Amino acid sequence: MALIKSISGIRGTIGGRTGENLTPVDAVKFAAAYGSWLINSTNKQKCTVVLGRDARISGSIMSGLVSNTLLALGIDVVDCGLSTTPTVEMMVPELQADGGIILTASHNPKEWNALKLLNEKGEFISDKEGKLILAMAESEDFNFADVDSLGQYTQKHDAIDIHIQRILEHPLVDVDAVRQADFLVAVDAVNSTGGISILPLLEAMGVRHKAIYCEPTGHFPHNPEPLREHLQDIANLVVKEKADLGIVVDPDVDRLALITEEGEMFGEEYTLVAVADYVLATHKTPTVSNLSSSRALRDIAQKHGVEYKASAVGEVNVVELMKELNAGIGGEGNGGIIFPDLHYGRDALAGIALFLTHLAKSNQKVSEMRAAYPAYFMSKTKIQLTPELRPDELLEKVQEYYASQPVEMSTIDGVKIDFDKEWVHLRKSNTEPIIRIYTESTSQENADNLAQKMNNLIADFM
Repeated sequence: MALIKSISGIRGTIGGRTGENLTPVDAVKFAAAYGSWLINSTNKQKCTVVLGRDARISGSIMSGLVSNTLLALGIDVVDCGLSTTPTVEMMVPELQADGGIILTASHNPKEWNALKLLNEKGEFISDKEGKLILAMAESEDFNFADVDSLGQYTQKHDAIDIHIQRILEHPLVDVDAVRQADFLVAVDAVNSTGGISILPLLEAMGVRHKAIYCEPTGHFPHNPEPLREHLQDIANLVVKEKADLGIVVDPDVDRLALITEEGEMFGEEYTLVAVADYVLATHKTPTVSNLSSSRALRDIAQKHGVEYKASAVGEVNVVELMKELNAGIGGEGNGGIIFPDLHYGRDALAGIALFLTHLAKSNQKVSEMRAAYPAYFMSKTKIQLTPELRPDELLEKVQEYYASQPVEMSTIDGVKIDFDKEWVHLRKSNTEPIIRIYTESTSQENADNLAQKMNNLIADFM
């Protein structure tokens, strides 16, 4: 059981002892800190917060706790109910609200939940803002409203519809081309809110679909992280139904994984590569991903004659660099597409619409499209941390080990070591008590071997 406090929010397992897990007391305290920070930073007599949640079993309880805490501070709450992370992000500026909270632990299993915090732009709060909120939560210096100044609660039932409409209206989304292609698509939404957002989007684009795990019950039928080892059911469905494509999302619909018509993984890293290839063909703009993302995006940027840069891991870091470069497409290699024309946040729905348009106009099968991109292979492993292990010291030892060797090294986020034909990135997670080890090479065997080498090296340092 765990409780992780970071600048992006608070995440933990449900139940257990206060301060060690995400209990009602912890949820109330953190919501009160966020609300108090919002009141202080805006200097407004009345603030508004947009609230939404994925379909986790604990979601309705957490929503009630957070919503009522904000109301008790005198903050108005607009509750989107069952929704997606990108939908809530879009609704904050849409409703001219002062902030937003998304209740989701993203790819974590069902026993986890979290409060993700947004600013008035519908973007994740900054490092500085996150630290202020953490300090307020520790101090518990809250000033609640009197009975005549309590906040007002309203529900918004059409948020997903508005989100979909904004996507369909974008000129790079060609609904007619997709409709004429007459695609059959299989969908796995892990029994969360992808079922109430992806299926309406596909129907609006004239795409036939076969759905599994699309009821928002919160009972995840498999590990919700959209990795190869968790997706055999959807792969089998694609082959059985002779579908053109398989679509998989995580519980809050900000990560997009694709399955080829042969039932093979398109590759989470290549979701962004394919969408960027389509966007950059007509919009010559810089592009950004993070240090743990594939070199393939760099290659695609070079193909289109545009600049590519890598940021530290974390959506807020990718967004910051995208703004600095005025990048028109970017994201993270975990299937997170950031398309600033809509909003600065990872958005699987936007990714689906852009990919389907790309596929329709390419006259290719999904497997053919994948084969046309640079062939890189990744390994993603992790080392579980215990309280006595110090991740920063372990990473410093890795840095020292390679300091005298002929490699390129970056330490802006953990340690990334670039060899001639492969790389390894080691960093402590912001959301779990682990060290992540990402490697990429020219074959799966080489990537796996490099990952094992790093595992062994860290084990020697432990």
